[in-house]
This record gives sequence, structure tokens and C-alpha cells, in this order.
Amino acid sequence: MALRTLLRTPASLRPLLLQPRSKALYHSNEHPEPPPYREAESAILSSAIKHVPAHGFTQQALTLGAKDVGYLDISTNLFPRGAYDLVLYHLVTQRLALKHRIQFPEGQNIGVGRKVKSLILERLRANIDTGVLPRYQEALGLMSLAENIPSSLRELGLLSDEMWYLAGDTSVDASWYTKRASLSGVYAATEVFQTTVDQSSDMEDTEEFLDRRLEEVRVVGSAVGGFGQWVGFQAGAIVNLARSKGVRI
Repeated sequence: MALRTLLRTPASLRPLLLQPRSKALYHSNEHPEPPPYREAESAILSSAIKHVPAHGFTQQALTLGAKDVGYLDISTNLFPRGAYDLVLYHLVTQRLALKHRIQFPEGQNIGVGRKVKSLILERLRANIDTGVLPRYQEALGLMSLAENIPSSLRELGLLSDEMWYLAGDTSVDASWYTKRASLSGVYAATEVFQTTVDQSSDMEDTEEFLDRRLEEVRVVGSAVGGFGQWVGFQAGAIVNLARSKGVRI
């Protein structure tokens, strides 16, 4: 997501941008996260997101959401980052909803790789199901702004954490950072492809694109040098693709 930052960083250091500042944490049903938003914030944002298909990720959508739930226009001051707070709400709520959207039957021998692919596709389908996909270029543009890069990267990292946990990989060994960074890169690239290129009826083109990215990770991801080059290449490719489609990154 924070593609300009990735491009401006030496290739050997780019994977570090996706590392957390603290020890890895995995979320689970046994240890649920506290609610990410207060009651008033949640009410306004959950209503505002319904206006995104018609009005985009905009201040207008926030204002309409506030009115829908009986708050004055001034209540949008709860969201100092404006439209980006609406983008972040979508990212956070869909990450938290992922464990409910897809569950893997116990006792079936489904590999971690297949689970990760299913989780990525399910998260991307949420962009369709919520109706925001036609407006998602606006979200990508807001996420790429310098002031929004840190929280965008943090949320991307948390999504990667959640996917690895739901796929059954809870290891915290030396490979954890590489796996986290690789999944973040794959997801970001696939989301840009879904948003700007895919014209297929049921994400078939996006799934094929995802398969190619996952295969690249399998081939080069085990080598530290190769992985760093892969991250740099993917960052550049994503930026060029998005810019060619009019996304301001």
C-alpha cells in the first residue's frame, strides 16, 4: 500500500518496512481484540460506508453517514483525517470480519498455502460485497498519501498476521518477518490488480494474477537477496500499474 515509501528505500531494506515494532502477535477467537471504535464513531462510519458506492471515499459520505444516525454535521470532527478515516474503517472491519467470512473444516488436510490463497480471495471479495470496489481507486490514492502511509502499512501488516493465523501458521521464528512481508506484498499487488485491471465476471483474472504472485514467492522467497529484489520489483510494478490507471501514487 505505501508504495512510494517502498520505492524510496534501498531494496535490501524494503522488507523491514513491513516489520512490526513489537513482537509478533496473532489474534484468535480465544483472545479477541477490543472494539476498534467507540459507539458514536462506529455508528457514523458504518452508516457512511454505505454511501461510498454513490459518493466515494469522501467527506460527503461521512457527513451523510452522520445525518443517517442522527448526528449533526459537526460530529464528523471525530475523524480528523477525513475521508481516510473511512478508508481505514473499511480496512479494519474487513480484517476483523475475515475469520467469520471463511472457516476451514477441521480434520481436512488443507495445506497452509491453499488456505492463504483462499483468505486473500475472500478478503478481496469483501471489496465487492460491500459495494466499494468501483470506488477503490480513491481508497488506494488516500492510502498512498505521505501522512497516511504509516497507518496503511500497519493495517496491511495486521491483515497479514491475521491471514497467517487463520491459515494455521502461528510460528514466530526467524522466517516470520519474511513471510509477513511476502504476504503483504502479494496482497497489495493483487488488490491493485483487482481494482484497476480485472474485468472478469467473478474475479477469475484476479485469481490467476494471485496464483502467479504466490508462485513467485515460492520460487524466490527462500533467498534473502532474491526476496529483497522481489519486493522492490513488485513495489515498482504496482506503482506503474496503478499510475497507468489514473491512481495518484
